[in-house]
Amino acid sequence: MQTRRQLLKSTAVGFGSMALAGLMDQSGKAEEPNLIPRQSHFPAKAKRIIFLFMHGGPSQVDTFDYKPQLAKDDNKPIPFAKPRVVSAPTGNLLKSPFKFQQHGESGMWVSEIFPHIAKHVDELTFVKSVHGSNSRHGAALLELHTGSDTFIRPSMGSWLGYGLGNENQNLPCYITVCPSLTHGGANNWGSAFLPALYQGTPIGNAGTASENAKIPFIKGSTSTAIQQLEQKMLRNINTKHLESTGPDTELESRIKSFELAFRLQTQAPQLQDISTETAKTLEMYGINNGPTKDFGLQCLMARRFAEAGVRFIQLSHSYKWDQHGALESAHRSNAMEVDQPISALLTDLKQRGLLEDTILWWGGEFGRTPVSQGGRDGRDHNPHACTMFFAGGGMKPGIQYGATDEYGYYAVEDKVHFHDLHATLLHQLGLDHTRLTYQYAGRDFRLTDVHGEVVHDILS
Repeated sequence: MQTRRQLLKSTAVGFGSMALAGLMDQSGKAEEPNLIPRQSHFPAKAKRIIFLFMHGGPSQVDTFDYKPQLAKDDNKPIPFAKPRVVSAPTGNLLKSPFKFQQHGESGMWVSEIFPHIAKHVDELTFVKSVHGSNSRHGAALLELHTGSDTFIRPSMGSWLGYGLGNENQNLPCYITVCPSLTHGGANNWGSAFLPALYQGTPIGNAGTASENAKIPFIKGSTSTAIQQLEQKMLRNINTKHLESTGPDTELESRIKSFELAFRLQTQAPQLQDISTETAKTLEMYGINNGPTKDFGLQCLMARRFAEAGVRFIQLSHSYKWDQHGALESAHRSNAMEVDQPISALLTDLKQRGLLEDTILWWGGEFGRTPVSQGGRDGRDHNPHACTMFFAGGGMKPGIQYGATDEYGYYAVEDKVHFHDLHATLLHQLGLDHTRLTYQYAGRDFRLTDVHGEVVHDILS
């Protein structure tokens, strides 16, 4: 005969499971996490996103936001107040060391350090009024990737996987190539409270050369037949456990992850083998050239992942764009490493018919100040203004949206916060950011929290 204490101890977990089942579904079954393609809220203009992340914060006034007044007033004190919160002391106005020129029928101004991207300006959508809320790398990266600079939240790629599933059941919905392990690290591609199946799959890291960055553990040590038996046995064990405990999304996600890892072995090896690419393609991406080889390989893999049906692909040029000093030499070399590969990716996506339903997105976690730091050859972090560009996926080509002040310090016209950016990108994939929610800890969460407006003026 059980004592009262023993009875409560043996049944307490059961009460919790019953309560959880009631909260999640009246039938007592939790929604099973999966990668099966799901219906969008409305017709989508894009199927996937390729995010070219320039880690460190490229300077808008040295890349795509031309400011002739900055050159005229070089080394003068800035005529208005600097932000209350800054990373470090800054000096007078600092003109760009680079020449700017107009390109294309749209007449877009582009710095001399991006000669290849300059050829595509009529296909690009420039947003020059992007801003965030935090001047520190870690918090800014989290806000850019997850919508929050203070709490651990699901990344944008995870939200897309949760909302739409994946086109290819044999691949993850979210792949991040050579991501940084600093400034938030895995939290930038994690799924947080969303099922683990939707978290990003890292391929290498910032300290790994792209040619050595491979999807790990895809070569099974045993035969396919034996692995299938192991998977079946594992599923049976976990299913019996679920029958006794009730719904458990964490366990269900783990089951799905095991199954995905098994299926991944059938497709990943061929997907990562670029020996089938032509010499012309490798040359176009700059893979045979030292400075462009690393990011060129990333861009080529992004095209292959996009072809294969991956929902969200992130490439990271880490951690190179943080020029508190050596601005001229470092920004020039950084641009040289990515300029040709990005141009090649645009060309390749277009000629294969992929650009129409793929959004290419370029940007960093913030911009830089138009005032000097580190002598006269550096700029501080600037979350108040940065430039991003987009291509494909229903974005309006050959335009610029928003503007900064005459020196490029603050976004002043048609400002676009990270929340607005997220809302707009979700919209292009057919998702209403106010309806893409997940209940956790007693409330509904979303990527944009309680913020965000779709920027319709940059959409076709």
